[in-house]
Amino acid sequence: MPVWSMPGSELLRRALLRAGIADAAPWTGTAAQAPLLLLRADHVYDASLVAGLARRPGTLLCRPEDGLPVAAHLAAHLAAHLADTAQAAAVAAALLAGRPAGDPAFAGLLPARPADLVDLYNKALRKRANPYLLRLDAGTRRAVEWEMFGGSYKGVTDAITKHVWPRPAFQVVRGCAALGITPNQVTFASLLLVFVALWLFATGAWLPGLLAAWVMTFLDTVDGKLARVTLTSTPLGNVFDHAIDLIHPPFWWLAWIYGLSQVGMPLAHPVAVGVIVFGGYVLQRLQEGLFLALYKMEIHVWRRFDSFFRLWIARRNPNLLILSLFTLFGRPDWGMLAVAAWTVLGCLEQVVVTIQAGLARRRGPLRSWLEG
Repeated sequence: MPVWSMPGSELLRRALLRAGIADAAPWTGTAAQAPLLLLRADHVYDASLVAGLARRPGTLLCRPEDGLPVAAHLAAHLAAHLADTAQAAAVAAALLAGRPAGDPAFAGLLPARPADLVDLYNKALRKRANPYLLRLDAGTRRAVEWEMFGGSYKGVTDAITKHVWPRPAFQVVRGCAALGITPNQVTFASLLLVFVALWLFATGAWLPGLLAAWVMTFLDTVDGKLARVTLTSTPLGNVFDHAIDLIHPPFWWLAWIYGLSQVGMPLAHPVAVGVIVFGGYVLQRLQEGLFLALYKMEIHVWRRFDSFFRLWIARRNPNLLILSLFTLFGRPDWGMLAVAAWTVLGCLEQVVVTIQAGLARRRGPLRSWLEG
């Protein structure tokens, strides 16, 4: 059964490869000596779950909703009968038949649910969530894809990315997967739009520039989700994507200030505003790096309020929203002044949070509220 326009077995092969298991093949009824991983190919496994199972010899992975086993890790150090080909075949047959965890074929294996094998707090995606383990068939395919897509989303991000983009991005990700469009191709398209928006802002073409900028931010959501759900992310693609995200926003704001002078709406103190929006952006990033170095966690995941504030902090998407609203009312100049003010407030807020964290650490190690 296909998922994201590829066979479910291919997605499983990619998950195994990420777990360091390159020797993967369909079950033929005979087995090499243990250790041996047996997984039902009619299920979709969170990549972290496959990695967790690979690290746990002697484990029987069971579905969380009904406890039925779907995968097993047979290890050489278990009882000798588990390393025997006939017994391995018995385990495989029991998995395919959907027998309960108490079946004699599973003797010597420790039943475990997905939450037992992985840390529920995903630092990379800044969220706490159960790893997915989903049955894949014609009736569940769409629901499986939506669940996987939700699992690929960062838990702490801006309001536009979190609440506006998911539904349309899901459809575009499905389309990209069907057409064979890679995440890096999407990222390259977003890079082109960075320069298009920059030029349009510098010429005072506000609405076309905002359109290009918003499409760019949308594609910035699509590329990461496409990479995660299809398990095609690469170190180079990750650096490519994050480098673009990190560098371009303050140059957009400087182009906007320059564009105001080109259409007869110059700011009274353009240099000062430019220093604030550019320098403030750099300062915010440095503050976030300092917090991470001092407290070993990102500043926006410490307390619930910090995660809420991240929805609206003076970063690219919230700033674009401010500029869009003021532009629709015919005052792009006021929009930039509002962005400058919001940037100052964001910097001050992060200074306060950093000091509060230092005081709180005197009472013990800091812990993210997402860790439960």
